[in-house]
Amino acid sequence: MVPNESKRIVIGGLDWNAVVAAGLISGFTMLIISILLPWIFLSDPFLIVRIMASVLLGPSVISPQAGLVPGIYVVAILTHFFLSIFFAMLIVLIFHRWGMIVAFIGGAVMGFVIYFMNYYTFSLVFPWLLPYHTWMLLTGHIVFGALVGTLYELFEDEHFVDQQFFKRPTSSYTL
Repeated sequence: MVPNESKRIVIGGLDWNAVVAAGLISGFTMLIISILLPWIFLSDPFLIVRIMASVLLGPSVISPQAGLVPGIYVVAILTHFFLSIFFAMLIVLIFHRWGMIVAFIGGAVMGFVIYFMNYYTFSLVFPWLLPYHTWMLLTGHIVFGALVGTLYELFEDEHFVDQQFFKRPTSSYTL
């Protein structure tokens, strides 16, 4: 072990320290975007927080009249960050070996897929989510995915070498 080398957890080809850091930072960024945009355009900064809590607590907590009940916000934040790390793991598993640009673009595409899954597929089980599929939340999801891919590539331990996706020829051909 090299002195001053941070302890990294590398399992299954992933730097898990980088996965968790990318998931938490991206999740926090998405949360800020998902609070600011509804606040600016709808005058309801905690709409996304109540939507997240409604998955576990039911549709009654979505109404702004539900009040500032701390339990609602604790459930929402815990759910949000658990899902942020889970979705970060999925994005990293798919795109981490292809480099920064592919991780950024692929992460953004996966952010769109996660949005689609959250607000269209889950609305079959949680029908009260369907009216809340807005461009504001779509923006948050796309930024989340792009940021996860980029941050993972930045945070990944530089001593951990990925296999290149496209193999370069080892010999040159001359004509």
